[in-house]
Amino acid sequence: MAQTPTKPLTLETFLQLPETKPASEYLDGRISQKPMPKGRHSALQTELAALINAAVKPAKVARALTELRCTFGGSSMVPDIAVVTWQRIHRNEQGEIADTFSITPDWTIEILSPRQGTTKVTKKILRCLKHGTEMGWLIDARDRSVFVYHDRQEIEVLDEPDAVLPMPSFASELSITVESLFSILLM
Repeated sequence: MAQTPTKPLTLETFLQLPETKPASEYLDGRISQKPMPKGRHSALQTELAALINAAVKPAKVARALTELRCTFGGSSMVPDIAVVTWQRIHRNEQGEIADTFSITPDWTIEILSPRQGTTKVTKKILRCLKHGTEMGWLIDARDRSVFVYHDRQEIEVLDEPDAVLPMPSFASELSITVESLFSILLM
């Protein structure tokens, strides 16, 4: 008996599905679920977002948001940290931060989870850059390195403890070294 081919799931259909924990993402017509974060991933995500917010939020320059669904360019992804410049933050009718963001982050940060490969997260960062993101970071706690992605530039890999991590233009006053980033993991 012949089977009728199933139609690929559309982005619109995906967005109507119930949210999952951990979050599911829609890329290239496929749904995949993010891995469940572990201790080091969670600590880096929480503390780095707080560090970024301490530098950019008081002056209303930008805001770092964890696990924010960003839907753009036919995809819907959930970066570990999405940093959005102040004027691009979606707001609801009351002026509060909106629930839905149909934009790319200005700075996207991904943190590798144990047993997670780099290919998928690299594709996410590259897709963000293609659609207007200024900078992407891929943090690998296993080997204490940070891959820095700029639009149309060579990828930087920083793993020397005293190396200062590049920042997007709107966060130029923020200074984080590789060592200070990974010191977040110390109790």
